[in-house]
Order: sequence, then C-alpha cells, then structure tokens
Amino acid sequence: MTAVVALIAGLLFGTGLLLSGMTNPANVIAFLDVAGAWRPALAFTMAAAIAVALPAYAVVRRRGTTLRREPMPAVEHSHVDWRLVLGSGIFGVGWGLSGVCPGPGVVLLASGALQAFTFVAGVIVGSRIESAAAGTP
Repeated sequence: MTAVVALIAGLLFGTGLLLSGMTNPANVIAFLDVAGAWRPALAFTMAAAIAVALPAYAVVRRRGTTLRREPMPAVEHSHVDWRLVLGSGIFGVGWGLSGVCPGPGVVLLASGALQAFTFVAGVIVGSRIESAAAGTP
C-alpha cells in the first residue's frame, strides 16, 4: 500500500510540475531574472504549494505523528553551518544556470532530453560525494 500511495503522490507532484511550467528551464530562469523579463508565475505556484502543505504540516506537528500514525522523525540539525551554506550556494548557482532543480529534473527524464539526464547524473554524483564526505553509505 505504501508503494501505491508513493506512486500516486509522485504522479500528482509530477503533474503539478508539468502544469505549472516548472519543468521548462526557460520559465525557471525567467522567474529568477527579477531585474529583466521577470515571470512571476512560479511565485504563484510556490504560494499554492505552501497553502496546501502548511495546514497538513500543522496537523501532523500538533498530533506528533505522521498521517499513517507513525512517530515524527526527530530533526537532527537545527543550526546553520558552513556545509549548509556551501551546499545551498551550490544548489542555487546550479538552479540559476540550468533552470532545473531535482524534482523537475526527474520529471524531465521522461522527455528523454539530454539536459535532464546530465542534470540528474550530476545530482547523483553530488549526493554520492556528500555521502562519502559525511561517512554515510
């Protein structure tokens, strides 16, 4: 049942990315170009996502369990350190240059675009490097 719910959630998320235009790198780059030909459409997409997620998150936090009544995982890190700042900076530069972030990148794989495969390969390599540096498998 967990796999079915995950599949449905993934399909819903991917459909939302497609409909909102977040899988089109040109839209993302235009959204980031606040001093030029700025396109605010993605701001509305993000606001809608927050409006949907915030009430659900509040309910889960108040209950102390997930929707499946499992205990909420503890937050291990709540401070800002150099690794967080560096990783966020690298992510932001990569997002700004490519116009693709991980969620839309995975959705773009279905298009067969070389850019999508290159991007996802870079995410995997970067994740493996970070895991090796942190000493996790």
